Amino acid sequence: MNIPLGEAVPDDGTRAAGSAARPLRLAVLTDAPRVAGSELWLLYVLPRLLPGGVQPTVFLRVGESLDRLAAQFGEAGIPVRRYADLTALPELTRDFDLRLLQAWDPGTYLRLLPGLAAPTLVVSHDQLDYHYAPPLRALYRETYRFTKAIPLRRAGHLLTVSRWGADFLRGPMGLRDTTFVTNGVDPGQFRPATPEDRAALRESLGFTRFTVLIPGRFTPEKNQWASVRAARHAPDLDFVFVGDMDSSVGTLVQGYAARLGLRNVRFLGRRWDMPELYRAADALLQPTLAENQSLVTLEAMASGLPVVTTDIPAQAELVQDGVTGLTVPAQPDVLARALRALAAYPERTAAFGRAARQFVLDHHTTDHTAALVLAQLRRISPTPSPAAHAAKEYPHA
Repeated sequence: MNIPLGEAVPDDGTRAAGSAARPLRLAVLTDAPRVAGSELWLLYVLPRLLPGGVQPTVFLRVGESLDRLAAQFGEAGIPVRRYADLTALPELTRDFDLRLLQAWDPGTYLRLLPGLAAPTLVVSHDQLDYHYAPPLRALYRETYRFTKAIPLRRAGHLLTVSRWGADFLRGPMGLRDTTFVTNGVDPGQFRPATPEDRAALRESLGFTRFTVLIPGRFTPEKNQWASVRAARHAPDLDFVFVGDMDSSVGTLVQGYAARLGLRNVRFLGRRWDMPELYRAADALLQPTLAENQSLVTLEAMASGLPVVTTDIPAQAELVQDGVTGLTVPAQPDVLARALRALAAYPERTAAFGRAARQFVLDHHTTDHTAALVLAQLRRISPTPSPAAHAAKEYPHA
């Protein structure tokens, strides 16, 4: 199904009738200290709810790190209210029809959920399961249970962004009332380059050999250490890291690459031109140990890049091994062999990229996500639309 950009498909097939009613006033609350995937998810999805009769208002912390995001919401027609005190949010959002909460800090659920007026919807982008060595993995799982899963029982409704994530929350975490919507990206923004554009982009960025892109936050679970070591095993390929270098992990990873004397590794820092970087690169490397449903993976796939990633459930849900990319263990020598195979067989690599983009077009556009979110909002909304009333009054109409 190819949904036109900006059109959110309603769950009852009567968008025009439903949209004629008073808009559903949605308060979107986030405690985010900075912009990451969950905030970009809001930026992509919320404007696409407007045609479906939903009027979101986003509540963002006061802080310079969120100023650009606030401006982008405004440009997309989404009102933004800034707050300094988290505890003021229950009163500030009381007059809305529905409250959607995304939290970074586990304490946010404890502080806000008891005071928020019903109905509430918590959207969890949490990575949930960390595929470290068994003792550490079990520790992280139990930590998540007590810091977030138990407080989440206070949520009126719980939504996550992948099928495997919903299974995890319903199963090991015991949160039976969990539903899911799949993540999506804009295939117009993230798209393959024409040969001419690609050549110009590569020249401007200094990409001369087979170039592997590694974007993402510098955190232990993103496993940039493995990417650096993979670069050591593949000196004939170039590795380009993108992400905020201000973190301690970012500093350590960059220092490690320097100590190894690697000449095929570059660190670009945080960038706002990711669509162009995807179009200029040859492959995406993501040796991640924890994801829910990765926007980076979907952005690269929509851009026609083959993906080399780990075989954890979150990535296997997106990347079909041998069709849209390669899923392998997070071992540097194995990652390097997979990337060198892509470089050695350009026709097969191009076929992976085409299949990856088609997979996104078929299942993971932002409009798919918005349609699913809209259906969930209507399901839990306290005020049925005129279309819903008509269906009850005239069931055979």
